Amino acid sequence: MPTDAYTFLKKDPVMAKLIEVNEPIELSPHPDPFARLITSVVNQQLSVASARSIRNRLFEQFEITPIGILNATEDDLRSTGLSAQKVDYMFNIASAFKEGLSTTKLHSMSDQDVIETLTKIRGVGVWTAKMFLIFVLARNDVFPIEDLGIRKAMDELYPSLTTQSEMVKHAETWSPYRSYASRYLWTAID
Repeated sequence: MPTDAYTFLKKDPVMAKLIEVNEPIELSPHPDPFARLITSVVNQQLSVASARSIRNRLFEQFEITPIGILNATEDDLRSTGLSAQKVDYMFNIASAFKEGLSTTKLHSMSDQDVIETLTKIRGVGVWTAKMFLIFVLARNDVFPIEDLGIRKAMDELYPSLTTQSEMVKHAETWSPYRSYASRYLWTAID
């Protein structure tokens, strides 16, 4: 994490404590954006253990590329534990990448444009797009209020913030380092 981000976030006493008790957090672009987007779909609405099990089977049995996914059958993908709906979403993502969606294009876009572009793909919602911004494009200033873990951490650490809008407003004080703050919030519930 850049030194200025540490200094900036430590102005918040709760965030300062999280920074003190955790390892430094870095945001680095992910080397395989397609695989990371597929992983986000697998992880949607599942426990960590269930998602890991399905993801491991998927990655062991299939080539996680647009062509690899498009060449697989629905039944074969479902055999890993994926629902029919998630298989459909994976086909949609694979088609979008095959038709020209690229990390280069996404890197050149604003955060809002990335969210709008990705959410046009059936099966990719705002949560998934924000995870992509943080974990693939390594954007510094994303606050995923849609994430249950973020809301849970905010509830525990900032009990006076009782609504999502209050949480978002407080998170604005962390700008331009809300992605780092979010990563620290997740450490509070791990």
